Amino acid sequence: MKIWQVDFYRRPLQDASGQILWELLICDATRSFEYEATCLQSAANSSWVAAQFEFAAGEKLPDVIQVFRPQSLSLIEAAGRNLSINVEPTRHTLALKQWLQEKQYPSTLDKPPPAPLPENLWGEQWRFASLAASDVETRFSDRPIPILHIPEHLKPINLGLASTVPVPGVVIYGGRQSMRLARWLQKARSVALNYISGAPDGLVLEAGLVDRWIVATFEDPEVTTAAQTFEQRKQQSRGLHFLLVQPDDSGMTYSGFWLLQAEN
Repeated sequence: MKIWQVDFYRRPLQDASGQILWELLICDATRSFEYEATCLQSAANSSWVAAQFEFAAGEKLPDVIQVFRPQSLSLIEAAGRNLSINVEPTRHTLALKQWLQEKQYPSTLDKPPPAPLPENLWGEQWRFASLAASDVETRFSDRPIPILHIPEHLKPINLGLASTVPVPGVVIYGGRQSMRLARWLQKARSVALNYISGAPDGLVLEAGLVDRWIVATFEDPEVTTAAQTFEQRKQQSRGLHFLLVQPDDSGMTYSGFWLLQAEN
């Protein structure tokens, strides 16, 4: 499958007459392929972008274009529709972000303050947990779980994790709301869970391109200690962690499982 990482944004660049330039950057995950082009702001539209995609692609257009910048998304989606290319919004465009850093362009995005989860999605209970890296895939891949998100690049073996490394996670017991919560988490495109210390402490879900949601708040010292252990284990597991939603603690049925990874 041919996958591109793409950014299209105005730059601190000007042409000879002082007009602002927009720059299109295209690369693959290894940066063995790179393409760049600029245009005046007045020409920055989906037709120009689509024409550049065709020129850069040569004989074969990409199957997927990955975009991390919300401001670029609508234009690139429109260009993708014109060429029947699937456009995937994702924060995991590591090669592209590395290229932007080398060019000394900012790749960090402004994020809104975290918002509370909608009340109709609240689970009944939740807890921190962990699994040995060797168990992460095998424990859930063969079970009848309605929503199962185990991307190939996040499998512990592909991250080079030893089988005994503990992979931390969060388990939510959703009760009657379990499937509704799982479907919402899937639609929101869950990215990572982070412990945020404060008064009170909190567990924040990073989702979509810049969305942030408050999953839980707590003041119990024991929960805080567990949250700190969760973050320490994330450092040992190269940011890998999981989110499991199930109706109750019987271990009989599951609603959704996600492998997640903290952003660099």
